[in-house]
Amino acid sequence: MSNKMIFVGDIILPSLSNLKCISAYLIVENGLITERGAKDYFYKYQDNFIKRGYQIKILEPHQFLMPGFVDCHTHAPQFPNIGLGLDRPLLEWLDKYTFPLESQYSDEEFAANVYSKVVKRLINNGTTTACYFGTLHLEGTLELVKSAIKQNQRAFVGKVSMNIENDAGYYNDTEKELREVKTFVEKVFEYNNDLVNPVITPRFAISCDNDLMKKLSVIAKQNSCLIQSHISENKKEIEYVLSTNPECTSYSEVYGRCGLFDNKCIMAHGVHLSEEEIDMFVRKGASIAHCPASNTRLKSGLCPVRKLLNCEVKVGLGTDVSGGDNASILDALRRAMDVSEHLNLLGGKEPALNWKEALYLATLGGARALFIDDKIGGLEVNQEFDALLIDLYSKNSPIDKYTYSVAHGEEEEILERVERFVYLGDDRNIVQVYIKGKKVKDIL
Repeated sequence: MSNKMIFVGDIILPSLSNLKCISAYLIVENGLITERGAKDYFYKYQDNFIKRGYQIKILEPHQFLMPGFVDCHTHAPQFPNIGLGLDRPLLEWLDKYTFPLESQYSDEEFAANVYSKVVKRLINNGTTTACYFGTLHLEGTLELVKSAIKQNQRAFVGKVSMNIENDAGYYNDTEKELREVKTFVEKVFEYNNDLVNPVITPRFAISCDNDLMKKLSVIAKQNSCLIQSHISENKKEIEYVLSTNPECTSYSEVYGRCGLFDNKCIMAHGVHLSEEEIDMFVRKGASIAHCPASNTRLKSGLCPVRKLLNCEVKVGLGTDVSGGDNASILDALRRAMDVSEHLNLLGGKEPALNWKEALYLATLGGARALFIDDKIGGLEVNQEFDALLIDLYSKNSPIDKYTYSVAHGEEEEILERVERFVYLGDDRNIVQVYIKGKKVKDIL
């Protein structure tokens, strides 16, 4: 495939306050967006572009180009459990379903088989960037790194850290854990792959003591690594964390005292944050991965995303498999709208999220939450080309074609097509996926 491409057609530019749909051309060279402009200019100089060796893709009226989806929080090893045990609350679900399965990943062949399928599934769903939890196992989690590299997915991969004893025997002693985390970070960097990076991953304050978390924070700072964990997902979880940290007044303070917020940090959930904790997130620049499916399925609560956004907390979306029952960010953005609407119906003061805002959370919002919005998320010049080609009427599309429309003018017509995809589309409408300019899915 040519390293020089031009896409001509409708292009979607997400924004929290002003989503734009433009008819334009976009030039990609060696994986980087080098130019974007009006279609008239392209057609005026089309012959010149052809002579200069550009591969040209002119979109049909029912197609559009948009940024790739960003999954800010998912558990790759838990995919074999997807759809199981979701009638149980969080802590019971962890003991019965999560730890026994994750213990299997000491088997590298088993790990490689699962992780290959996980990455393939997410790419098929349009997830160009994923932030993964692995397991305790060094070599097993490196298989996830290899799968992401092989399939050219942009990824943050974390070897999970746990040192507090549990009935499943699924934990490491502190010194072993620290050695393995350092080795994991070194080995990921040795691949010298600019799409895949290590992320320091203390599971949460129930499974890591403060000494371990403090030392993990130092490793993150020394290696300029992102930190990921869980926070305030479930009220019983919060009660337990505070009972074991009586000197702290909040869950966030536990992490703050351990230095986790001194690094680039993304926390899953944040369902029950206090006003003081929200203020800490803002001051420290930490992010929230909103996981509406798992928060609902595991009866954890309804995250007030509108409130977080109004307070200027960075928020992205996570599928959180297998607490979440769907590996698609399209599903996550719909459920984010549902949760927001439910809060509104229950008397919330903030207006519910609309589809344009949810699409922002699924793309550029996720990139910002992972601190990579300088690289991806907006299809802007000088960003890397992580993009989806959407076809409303692709083969076996769930969207039917009608001649009736309420749209007036070209821009409203484009918006109408995007809105239909947001509410009705699925992986069959995602006909091409590009990650740093490389085509990784093509069903056209």
